[in-house]
Amino acid sequence: MEVNTKPYDLVVIGGGPIGMACAIAAQRKGLNYLLIEKGTLVNSLYNYPLYMTFFSTAERLEIGGVPFTCIAPKPGRQEALEYYRNIQRKFMLNIRLYERVLSVQKQGNGQFNVTSEKDVYAAANVVIATGFYDIPMYINVPGEDLLKVHHYYKEAHEYAFKKVLVIGANNSAVDAALECWHKGAEVTMVIRKGEINDRVKYWIKPDIENRIKEGSIKAYFYSEVAAISEKEVTITTPDGTVTVENDFVLALTGYRPDLDFLKSCGIAISDGINCTPQYNPETMETNVNGLYLAGVVCGGLETHKWFIENSRVHADMIIDDIMSRQELK
Repeated sequence: MEVNTKPYDLVVIGGGPIGMACAIAAQRKGLNYLLIEKGTLVNSLYNYPLYMTFFSTAERLEIGGVPFTCIAPKPGRQEALEYYRNIQRKFMLNIRLYERVLSVQKQGNGQFNVTSEKDVYAAANVVIATGFYDIPMYINVPGEDLLKVHHYYKEAHEYAFKKVLVIGANNSAVDAALECWHKGAEVTMVIRKGEINDRVKYWIKPDIENRIKEGSIKAYFYSEVAAISEKEVTITTPDGTVTVENDFVLALTGYRPDLDFLKSCGIAISDGINCTPQYNPETMETNVNGLYLAGVVCGGLETHKWFIENSRVHADMIIDDIMSRQELK
């Protein structure tokens, strides 16, 4: 593919809330920008469980200074999708949907070539705001590749009246366990630590703890799945190995950013356990001049560090830095 002859001041990769916030900030400053998203608008939110409720209140999910009106104390997935669709209607952002970016390469002239499945774009600056929801944290045990094993959860109906094993103790795992139990599933949880994660939504945590305490949901603490077969799951527990009958496994053990993509762009990644990408916290610029990070992707494997509400500010930080450099030219 030939490079698109029209160079952009900025290409933003990732059409989630933070990528959209970056595009809005660029538009307001008169920058010639392009926003590229591999799926639908706010693709990660679209793929969240159907009835998920956000931890954040509506005003903390706002971008572009546009109010997010919500009757309930906490908005749900459907309300969030409606809000961000309305954001697009208001700003008419220059966005290309269903176009995956394959590579970002800096050229000798200081500009970037951003190669997607459909085109190659020249850009003076690039923002990567790709989130972390694309790659599951695999447990790497025999049988994980069976069709009965799911790393993403949409809704409980398909698991009704079946034996379901949920791996994990974070928000997604707890929500799935409770919803499946309410729909008539026989639910077992396998939890690596000795308790439900402290970061679980405060209005959900007592519910799951009470269901476990009363025996409605069976939980194996300090335990790990050792193997999965078509009709059983083998679990390593403090009291020895246990085998339980099973129809479905929900391995909701978390997700991670595409670190290989970041490395291919030239971004330095720490050797530590968190695999944190290198960036300037005052400007969000990486070790590659003109290449920025925004949103959850900044945390590496610490995916609980950044949320919409505390990374919205990245947009203005990045655009302010780009504008200050243009003024110096």
